[in-house]
Amino acid sequence: MSNTSTATATCPECEGNVPVADVEKGEIVQCPDCGAELEVRATDPVALQLAPEEEEDWGE
Repeated sequence: MSNTSTATATCPECEGNVPVADVEKGEIVQCPDCGAELEVRATDPVALQLAPEEEEDWGE
């Protein structure tokens, strides 16, 4: 039986280990080392990239 709770991927910002158990493509996760928000680009294997900055539209 595999233990997916220990699955990690490498943060593209700081090279730290990011826990990625049960993530889905497009999900945003946070690096526990540097705090960067990362987007899951693929799930097998898990690939992460820096999440795009969300622009606030303030209801415009």
